[in-house]
Amino acid sequence: MAIKIGVLGGDGIGPEVCREGLKVLDALCELRGFDVERIEWPYGADYCVQTGGPGKGIVLPDSIWSEIRELDAIFLGAIGDPRFEAGFLEFGIVGALRFKLDLYVNLRPIKLYSEDLCPLKGKKITDLDMLVIRENTEDAYAGIMGHLKKNTPDEVAIQEMIYTRKGCERVIRYAYQKCMERKKTFKLSLVDKANAIRAHDLWRRTFAEVGKEFPQVTQDAMYVDACTMWMVKNPESFDTVVTTNLFGDIITDLGAMLQGGLGIAAGGNIHPGRVSMFEPIHGSAPKYKGQNKANPLAAINAMGMLLDHVGRHEEAALVEKAVGGLLASHRIPSLQAGAMPCDRIGDLVCNEVRVLAGDKPRKPKPPSGSKKKRKMTVARR
Repeated sequence: MAIKIGVLGGDGIGPEVCREGLKVLDALCELRGFDVERIEWPYGADYCVQTGGPGKGIVLPDSIWSEIRELDAIFLGAIGDPRFEAGFLEFGIVGALRFKLDLYVNLRPIKLYSEDLCPLKGKKITDLDMLVIRENTEDAYAGIMGHLKKNTPDEVAIQEMIYTRKGCERVIRYAYQKCMERKKTFKLSLVDKANAIRAHDLWRRTFAEVGKEFPQVTQDAMYVDACTMWMVKNPESFDTVVTTNLFGDIITDLGAMLQGGLGIAAGGNIHPGRVSMFEPIHGSAPKYKGQNKANPLAAINAMGMLLDHVGRHEEAALVEKAVGGLLASHRIPSLQAGAMPCDRIGDLVCNEVRVLAGDKPRKPKPPSGSKKKRKMTVARR
């Protein structure tokens, strides 16, 4: 049975990095003989402008939800455009997908592939290998907010943090399970601010109670400010981390910089056993749009996470090994935009995947320039 994915390239460099992730997927389909059907959606800033613009244009149509129900996963490029108010597209697309699909886990691997990429002095590859599990549907991101006397000197803005026992418990249990699967140090760290945000007592109690089901796992609780210090000073002390939506958003960007930058960092928005979404965690970088300068490694790593989610574990491991090998050998010398053409990096990863799988590498093909189709099938090869 074919794996079914939806592709949402989105804005800025999103379509370009998505294209390279799909190129790697095509190579794996050819090598391993599995089928993938994909639907490519045009939604994002340009589509919204074409259909009426802010307040009138289509962000996500109602019809997309029936299509999504037939999928195994979603592959997202990037969302965001300076023509729109900050957060409008992000909340209307990424937020809508997270909340309507109840993607309550945000999964972020933080792994160092080459020592020279880490800005910390003296840190080795083995010193940075952690997994952050961020709650993804509650906290300040739930959208309980408002303004009073807007645009006056007396304006008041309020945004509520909200936590539920169900929300805390399910993501904490998922984190314990992931910690067990990693078989590293069997230590799970809870990151909160329970000394100042007293609602985080719910997290502390739930963490301890669920932990009774996992006696092999050492429980470690710390405040978020201490977490940021220890991530810089002793990243090797971390194994698996579970945290709130807001704090997870912040510390995973710190983690991305420790591993080399946003150009390599990928994330999953997951509901176990259901359709889930995978993306590079970087933004849309509109200044690089259409220039073939974007680094697609984060999107390629996101494709690897997608493959793992749909059960293609060996292929996911090939993607990670290929990316890691290219960075460790300096065949991709830099993660900076423009250091190497976007499509060239995709070709290198495809060739490395073929070599690792025992196939012959190939010369890169010139860009075809053809327009994407609404629906596309990757046939069995």
